[in-house]
Amino acid sequence: MTDTTQTRPDAGDAPAHDDMAGSGRDGAPPGTPAAPSLTVRRERRRQVHDPAVLHEILADGMFAHVAMVRDGLPVVLPYLYGVGDLGRGPELLLHGSTGGGLFLDAGDDGVPVSVTVTHLDGLVYARSLFDSSANYRSAMIFGRATPVPAEQRAEALWLVSDHLMPGRRAEVPELTRKETMSTQVLRVPLDRASVKVRFAGTAEDTDGADPAMWSGVLPLALRPDEPVTDPAAGTGKIPESVTRAAARLTEQARARRARLADLLADR
Repeated sequence: MTDTTQTRPDAGDAPAHDDMAGSGRDGAPPGTPAAPSLTVRRERRRQVHDPAVLHEILADGMFAHVAMVRDGLPVVLPYLYGVGDLGRGPELLLHGSTGGGLFLDAGDDGVPVSVTVTHLDGLVYARSLFDSSANYRSAMIFGRATPVPAEQRAEALWLVSDHLMPGRRAEVPELTRKETMSTQVLRVPLDRASVKVRFAGTAEDTDGADPAMWSGVLPLALRPDEPVTDPAAGTGKIPESVTRAAARLTEQARARRARLADLLADR
């Protein structure tokens, strides 16, 4: 996992990219739709510009919240996604039905969207509620979601599958034409993104605090439970893709906890 340079956080810092009032284009090429400024206003030192951190956040996630305007009203919907390269560099690939609302809105020309992927990595327990906070990784991506061309749709679906269930493709039949035609993928470029990270312990005023009161971080992570076999669909051996997925999630949680413990021990 990619390390980022961390600094002592202010108490109560939230995973907010509270720069939405801006309308800057941040050097976007001509013809790019106007979008909010990508510069974080509050706690700017928490903004991370390393593309590797953005890709780590996306790699560790499985669903995204996609915001759009429909009939003049704001709408936010969750979507399974993947990250893959269809010939234009890494892109966010949103998975859905050809009859889904966002996919109908996109038409042939696409639709402006704001996509958010957030990981809540821990609750920070300070010796006061005011100083308590949370650790997180958050990415907001602005752009136009456009349909993947029909000739690349099957490849895009496999990329989403490889993101969500690595190795599963080798264990199941290839997609049929009917399956491919009933499913759609929207692509969103990753060139306009804002990333904000908090990965630290408490930041509190300890004057007058009870030294016997515990303070620290409760790490949070997505961990697997035991796989549950569907007896109606067969009782074969649990496939390698499932056991590998469980092991990967377990290791990711262990590694982040170890990094946090090392960080706090070095303060």
